[in-house]
Amino acid sequence: MTIALGRTRARVRARWAETATGYALVALPLAVLCVLVLMPASVAVVETVIVTGPDGPRLSLDHYTAFFADPFARRNLIYSLIQTAASTATVLAIALAIAVYLRFGTGRAVRVVHALALFPLFVPAIIAAYALIRFLGPNGLFQMLLERVGIGGYASPYLTPLGPFIGFVWEGLPLPVLVLTAGLAQVSDHAIEAARDLGAGGVRIFREILLPQVTRSLLIACSLVFLGIFGSYTIPYMMGPAAPEMMGVFMQRTYDQLQRPQDAQVQAVVSFLVCALVSVAYVRLILKERR
Repeated sequence: MTIALGRTRARVRARWAETATGYALVALPLAVLCVLVLMPASVAVVETVIVTGPDGPRLSLDHYTAFFADPFARRNLIYSLIQTAASTATVLAIALAIAVYLRFGTGRAVRVVHALALFPLFVPAIIAAYALIRFLGPNGLFQMLLERVGIGGYASPYLTPLGPFIGFVWEGLPLPVLVLTAGLAQVSDHAIEAARDLGAGGVRIFREILLPQVTRSLLIACSLVFLGIFGSYTIPYMMGPAAPEMMGVFMQRTYDQLQRPQDAQVQAVVSFLVCALVSVAYVRLILKERR
């Protein structure tokens, strides 16, 4: 009895020690998160819902009502959502195709494709945007190449919604390629060989074997790419149209040029809420997998 009680106490102490170690490891990142993200976000939310009037401060959603009543602000929000969704879907489709090729391809071409897919990861956004402008812009390299082969009438995507779309796709490709490649690496070769022996074609193998096993990786990549694109500033600022604007550019212009910090805070909170919805889905997915 004494021995069993001692073992139980030892297990409890070990469990408490493990829990304390885990909390100690996340204490510093959590403190940085609270100080640099959660506290400023909370202050911004409070300041946007408190209106000071003749009778003193009161809770009000007037700032948000004004935001959604403004057709220009609504247009920018809708444009940001559409641009982000289209860019995310395109990035994931290309990344999934590359990941499948890297999983089953052989030879030197696989290493070359892998290196090219990860290359944007090491290029700063401002350098990538400038390079794309010089390549795709008016009188750029691409137009010169088309004219050399006798093709005229080139319409540059620079300063159009297509410009940041191309930049987002190029810049956002490496991360989902890494995530999906790791997910496909867990797919058993024996299952694929068995399906081939039963007469399954490539499309059916992809639909019934590969896709179900990379759904989790695909959702994780979708969340990360969506958050990165929706909150971007450099590429839409350098390559996008003057109107409509992505939310990051809209916030900066409202705060700096128009000198309206209260409206910029409202725009930031709206953007934060959009990103929070995607973040909640991502966290729930991670917790569900761990359970």
